[in-house]
Amino acid sequence: MDAFTNRFLLSTLVISLLILMILFTKKIFYKHMSKQTHYKIWYFLFTPLIISFIPWDFFRLNEISQYIKSLIFTNRDTTLNHERTSGLEVPQAPNTNLLHDFTVSVNKSTPDFVYHTFIVVWVIGMIMFLVMAIYANYQIYQLKKSAATIKNQKIIELLDVCKEIVGVKRNIKLQETSLITSPSTLGILQPYILLPKTTLETFSLNDLKYVFLHELTHQKNKDVFVNYVMLLLNIIYWFNPFVWHALKVMRMDRELACDTAVLDRLDESGYIEYGQTIIHFADKQHDRAYRQFASGMGGTKTQIKQRILSIANYSGDSRLLKWKSKAICAALGIFVLCLTPLPSVIASSGDVFYFNGKNVIDEDLSSYFNGYDGSFVLYDPSKNHYQIYNRKMGEQRVSPNSTYKIYSALFALETNVISPNNNDQIWDGTVYPYKEWNTNQSLSTALGSSVNWYFQNIDQQVGKKQLQYYFHKINYGNEDLSGNLDSYWIESSLKISPIEQVQILYAFDENTFGFKEKNIRAVKNAILIDEQKHRQLYGKTGTGSINGKNVNGWFVGFVKKGDHTYYFAINIQNKKGHANGSKAADIARQILRDKHIY
Repeated sequence: MDAFTNRFLLSTLVISLLILMILFTKKIFYKHMSKQTHYKIWYFLFTPLIISFIPWDFFRLNEISQYIKSLIFTNRDTTLNHERTSGLEVPQAPNTNLLHDFTVSVNKSTPDFVYHTFIVVWVIGMIMFLVMAIYANYQIYQLKKSAATIKNQKIIELLDVCKEIVGVKRNIKLQETSLITSPSTLGILQPYILLPKTTLETFSLNDLKYVFLHELTHQKNKDVFVNYVMLLLNIIYWFNPFVWHALKVMRMDRELACDTAVLDRLDESGYIEYGQTIIHFADKQHDRAYRQFASGMGGTKTQIKQRILSIANYSGDSRLLKWKSKAICAALGIFVLCLTPLPSVIASSGDVFYFNGKNVIDEDLSSYFNGYDGSFVLYDPSKNHYQIYNRKMGEQRVSPNSTYKIYSALFALETNVISPNNNDQIWDGTVYPYKEWNTNQSLSTALGSSVNWYFQNIDQQVGKKQLQYYFHKINYGNEDLSGNLDSYWIESSLKISPIEQVQILYAFDENTFGFKEKNIRAVKNAILIDEQKHRQLYGKTGTGSINGKNVNGWFVGFVKKGDHTYYFAINIQNKKGHANGSKAADIARQILRDKHIY
């Protein structure tokens, strides 16, 4: 599941929970909130819409948290027992098996086509609702086209008086048309109040006053704009019944709030007359498509009945009720602020490493990556200099697969599960797909043949708590070990970017994390691939295989060339199943060769 799908599904869950919370609040505190508050708390529903779909990554806001984290954790841990691996080392035997592929496919219970089907159905649904929205706007266009401006001076003066009462200063176009049967308020940039053609004949100026007060209150509350936001919410979450119910309740609350605002401006003798004016427009073609963009006085008989009951029970808002409403709103607002960022945080947490390094050259190495998506990162510490191909993928965290075994071995050595001179694991007789795995293993052979069961055994003995401590200590990618202890590194929860691979390799080689020198040397001995005159190549491949397809290939390591050391990481990806560690190693070695490094 990609980050967008994950984020969208999480936002759907958050929207549903928020709706339930608002409905629960309305029910429990029904008598402790004003009609205005009953309506306006629905505005909180729009917050996840903004947070979930704004491309926050574009603004790179997570760099702040990444920087703070590096200050807190990296500085604290790198001061511990700093031991550089200098001096004479034990003679090393190169192990070319490190370039070969030994991988086991991970079977994902939900194939990709399920997610693709979900996206296609969702998009088709949105298109259908968008077409209906376009048709509704076409209806509005037809209404405006058919409408004639009202020139009756008394009615215009009445409208101006009502505007002053409500507090609306915008220019309102007052028109009439035979295409509607109840008053409607339309337009965001240019507001309109449309009246049925017969209104001027059948209504007195006093009745029209109530109509204008109602429609102008909708204008003052920006309800037409809110209608468009409601429609956007409906289009995106068209499949969610909670959203449909919430919008239905919200429309009813909007009219109740509007009625209350009108009653606040009338004396008690006008309540009945206002109610009678509303009754006149009951069930007047209220199901027309354009109504989703319009705010009007009419409604279904059920809606009108509820509004009349509300008018009959109206007594005004006491000061205590207003304070209670504000307190409830504030509490719900805090809940919303805590809840709504979760989709973005959970879905994207740890997915990207925001790299702020200087002295970076962006290279075009695309000719080496024919048929593959990928990134290559090279670091020269003598110049504190990075060369990066495809920085975006260089920052993207993916499963480390078998490259993690470098550090699994180191952590086992640090916890004395194994030692440089005693690191054998006994094969339990389980038959594995590679003959190299079906025998007893040492640290060198296990890394050379990338023997999964060896590292699964030592991980179990180290324990998840201690592993978490060490992964945190070296700032290994997203440090997420929430997956199964036997497979958290195989296309699962643990993820790391190519840039981070290079940074941690440098720290590993220089031992800036303060591990025991003999343990660092033991791991380095085990990942020596090739040795030429004055040059040594160290590294580890990794292959991610899902449902039988090799989709993710790694090769990470470093080259010691005289007094210089170069650290590199390459990751390649291919949805057709052709990406593996061996191919990544071939590409990396060609690049290193052409750069005259190895």
